[in-house]
Amino acid sequence: MSADIRQGVRPAFRAWRAHRPYLAGVLLTLGGAEILVTMKVSLKVVLHIGMQGLAGYLLPSLMIVCGLLIIFNPAQRLFYSIVGVLLTLGTWVTSNLGGFFVGLTLGVVGSCMAFGWLPDQEPKVSRRQRRKIKRERKAVMAAQTAAESTAPATTTDDGQEDTGEGSLRGSMRSSTADSPSHLTT
Repeated sequence: MSADIRQGVRPAFRAWRAHRPYLAGVLLTLGGAEILVTMKVSLKVVLHIGMQGLAGYLLPSLMIVCGLLIIFNPAQRLFYSIVGVLLTLGTWVTSNLGGFFVGLTLGVVGSCMAFGWLPDQEPKVSRRQRRKIKRERKAVMAAQTAAESTAPATTTDDGQEDTGEGSLRGSMRSSTADSPSHLTT
């Protein structure tokens, strides 16, 4: 019974995750968490701004909130991603150079990914499937060409042989040859 539930949960989670900028929110949240962790480092590299370094704890906490809001409220992702990138850049000054560049990088990349995410986009077709479709189309075209080349030739009204190609030219020739009255007024 546990296997049945697991098989139902995993596809449901994948479907839920597919309709939101999940990885972007996770990266922004991880960036904020990493910056918060580096605030407790015993190194004396911290720049404290405000009351007892309040901004050093506030900015990464708000980054975590923005990351979670991007995941759970994707309709407002543009606003949250802009706020997230501004908060992330603010940690450069307030929190150990943005968590020693790691949290800063994660936050900026996550915010940019959330900003660029498009909700109603067709899923990408893998290169292997594109090649397979192309081969199938070529096979169909080859089969059609082979069928046309083995088709019996027919004769037109003016006694010329019509192979199917250029039949428009043949019909134009026969119509102009039979009735040149349209040229005279």
